[in-house]
Amino acid sequence: MNETLGVVIGYDGTDHSMQALDWAMDEAEFRKLPLTVCHAWQWPYGDADQTGRDSLRRAAEHVLWHGADCARTSSPGLDVRPDLYEGSATGRLEELSAEAELVVVGSRGLGAVARAIVGSVAAHTVAHARCPVIVVRGKGSLPRSPHPGPIVAGLADDDKVDAVLGFAFTEAAMRHLPLLVVHAWQPSLDPPAVQNATENWLARALMPWREKDPTVRIETHTPRSRVGEALASIADATLVVVGSSHGWFGSVTAAMLGHAPCPVAIVR
Repeated sequence: MNETLGVVIGYDGTDHSMQALDWAMDEAEFRKLPLTVCHAWQWPYGDADQTGRDSLRRAAEHVLWHGADCARTSSPGLDVRPDLYEGSATGRLEELSAEAELVVVGSRGLGAVARAIVGSVAAHTVAHARCPVIVVRGKGSLPRSPHPGPIVAGLADDDKVDAVLGFAFTEAAMRHLPLLVVHAWQPSLDPPAVQNATENWLARALMPWREKDPTVRIETHTPRSRVGEALASIADATLVVVGSSHGWFGSVTAAMLGHAPCPVAIVR
C-alpha cells in the first residue's frame, strides 16, 4: 500500500489558491498529515522549441517553489511535498486524490479563465475526486476571526449521512467549534407531522456522534425550506459540509459552490 499523500492542495499562485493553501496547511496540521503542494503546467501553443518549453517549466517551478516555501515558513514542522506536473491540472488532482486523505482547491483559477462562480478545475475535482474535497471560497481562513462560526453539516435522507456527519464532526472536534446540523424539509399536507418526523430522524442519526465525544456541542436546525437556501443563509459558518456522488454533484452542492459564504467540503 502506498503512503498517503495527506492533504493535497492545487496551487497556482493566485489569490484564490493562496487562501486554499492557508486552509490546507491548517487541515494538514490538525490531521497530522503531510501536505502535497501540486502545480500543473502545460505548453498551450502546440509545437514549440525546447527553449520555450524550458522557460515555461522554470516559471512553473518558481510558482511551486513559492507555494511550498510559504507552507514551510508558516508551518515549520509540516512535512511539505512539492509536486510539479506537466499536463492537465484536473487530471493530476483526480489522480492524486486516489492516494490522498483530502484535496483542497480554490474556487477559481488553476489555469482556467475565471469566467464562472466556481472554476472548471474546482468543479471537475468536486465531481471526480476519490476523497473529500474542500473548495475554499468566501473569506477562507484569512483574516482569522476571533470568534469563528460553527461547522455546518447539510443532511439529506440518503446513504451519505454518516459520511457527511463523520467529516463535519471531525472538523468541529479539531477546530474546537460547535457543529450545526441542518436538515430542511418541504411543505406538505401535514407540516407538523413532517416536522416531528424530521426531528426524530435527526435525533437518531446524531445519537452515535453525541456519544462519541460529548465535548463537541451539536445543535440542529430543521427549517421549512430548501436545503441549499437554508445552508447559504448561515452567514457565520466556518465550513459547510455536504454530500455528493462520484461523477456529478446535485443541486445542493451546486448551490453551495456558487453561494456559500465560506469554504465548502464535499464528501462522498
